[in-house]
Amino acid sequence: MDWNFATVEELTAALRAGDVTSAELTDAAIARIERDDKAVNAICVPDFDRARAAARDADRARARGEDRPLLGIPVTVKESYDVAGLPTTWGMPQHRDHVPAEDAVQVSRLKAAGAVVLGKTNVPLVLRDIQTFNEIYGTTNNPWDHGRTAGGSSGGSAAALASGFGALSIGSDLAGSLRTPAHFCGVYAHKPTWGLASSRGMVPPRAPALPAETDLAVVGPMARTARDLALLLDVMAGPDPLTSGAAYALTLPPARHERLADFRVLVLDAHPLIGTSAAVRAGVHRVADALAAGGARVERHSPLLPDLTEAGLLYMELLTSGAVGRMPAEAYEGLRTMAAALEADDRSPGAARLRGAAFSHRDWLVADGRRELHRHGWRRLFAAFDAVVCPITPTPAFPHDHHPDPEQRLIDVDGVAYPYFDQLVWAGVATLPGLPATAVPAGRTSEGLPVGVQLIGPMFEDRTPLRLAELLAEEIGGFQAPR
Repeated sequence: MDWNFATVEELTAALRAGDVTSAELTDAAIARIERDDKAVNAICVPDFDRARAAARDADRARARGEDRPLLGIPVTVKESYDVAGLPTTWGMPQHRDHVPAEDAVQVSRLKAAGAVVLGKTNVPLVLRDIQTFNEIYGTTNNPWDHGRTAGGSSGGSAAALASGFGALSIGSDLAGSLRTPAHFCGVYAHKPTWGLASSRGMVPPRAPALPAETDLAVVGPMARTARDLALLLDVMAGPDPLTSGAAYALTLPPARHERLADFRVLVLDAHPLIGTSAAVRAGVHRVADALAAGGARVERHSPLLPDLTEAGLLYMELLTSGAVGRMPAEAYEGLRTMAAALEADDRSPGAARLRGAAFSHRDWLVADGRRELHRHGWRRLFAAFDAVVCPITPTPAFPHDHHPDPEQRLIDVDGVAYPYFDQLVWAGVATLPGLPATAVPAGRTSEGLPVGVQLIGPMFEDRTPLRLAELLAEEIGGFQAPR
């Protein structure tokens, strides 16, 4: 058996039965990384000596009768998480020597669950790209086509999973950074409900690891199956012990349904702010057909759906408003001048991004109030539906484009060019209201590239889209390894 592509369930069963040791699994994963990662470049900070030591410790613990959720399972961690003794740079050359002394909360939870950390996975500069490349560690390639991106900003983690470099990984998501790489690489990812999983220690280099959640942003799991994804979410979920964790314990409700036939699903394949490629629409339709064949109630339209145009523009405003806090005053004033020169009737996503970057605190408060109204619209929708199926980005993985000014890049959607960052509007459908969203493989294009979709669920009902993802895998299949 090729242990490098086995599920966590299979690996755990084999470890319990004595068919394999954690040391053997770890050696196999390291051998594969050393053989294949020169072409993919997913693992930017290997930690093989400590991984082998942790695997030996896991084997001794199992021999003593211990049995933790991830005991002896090889995993990877996104570079942006602090791991004691390893560099955290976020791809910024000036921080290449920054080595934290303390693990991030989620790294601590992985280790407490018994996981063996193989190393850290590559990220884009400051995590602000839909591709993964930086001056320190270079470019991560898509395992299916090395001329294309693996996505970003958790591109290294998705490429590692698709390549068999560890059974699980952890990433983060502000603008699709979990879901887009999963879609591009053919694996699974889950963007949890905002605030469900503590992000302390997933901070820019030299910033204090404070117990505070960033607006819109979450941390979450990545895996090669939906069941493994749910297992890792259970390890990650829960409040920070330094804040509400002192008083509260998390109990996620079960999925709304256990059978496909009981689900009520709204399917979307078009966004008013950007086109959707035929390849991505085909993936959405493949999922919709599987749902209908399984007896689910599938609808394509609903008056309950919140306005996607308003939501997309509001998301762009809030997204950029959170990115300028550390900007020099003169640069911020320049943005304000540019925003003031916009035409009043310019309702393009680019204009929204510029307006958001120039927000005053009062502007942000007004926008946040609009978000709460939008969020309440989703509550009404989820009284009638259990999940929404829609694209993650308008296209499959696209060719590398490293133009130094991202605002000069374009995204080609079946021959029509759009501003590069406009493609984030699909990610914002779930991110703006803070909803959980599970990225699932939905087949491949005629060129052999993976296509994924996202299953958006009700707030704090994360098990609902996860369960739907599991049921869909039984109908249309799931992860396939690149040949």
